[in-house]
Amino acid sequence: MKQSMKIRRGDTVEVIRGKDKGTRGEVLRVLPKEGRLTVQAVNMRKKHQRQVQAGGRTMNPGIIQFEAPVDASNVMLVCPKCNETTRIGVVREGKERRRICKKCQAVIDA
Repeated sequence: MKQSMKIRRGDTVEVIRGKDKGTRGEVLRVLPKEGRLTVQAVNMRKKHQRQVQAGGRTMNPGIIQFEAPVDASNVMLVCPKCNETTRIGVVREGKERRRICKKCQAVIDA
């Protein structure tokens, strides 16, 4: 089983490898068992959708675009305070765990 991920939904990340290198976006979905996450407007894919009836509704046919998951090792968190890509540290305060920026030591969790 993989170690728990330090990047969460709603964080801003920057892609550091691949065709979308340098792109920043918000994390939409985290898949910790697979070690992957979905980032807004990154790794866009096209799918040819046929018309389907499900639950009394009809899905329109055509080509739809969606974000496919990327590996978590290919993105870095952007610190909200210093606005730079950074590694993430975890500090325990009592029973709470807080994520901190390794560059400026700012607390990422509000």
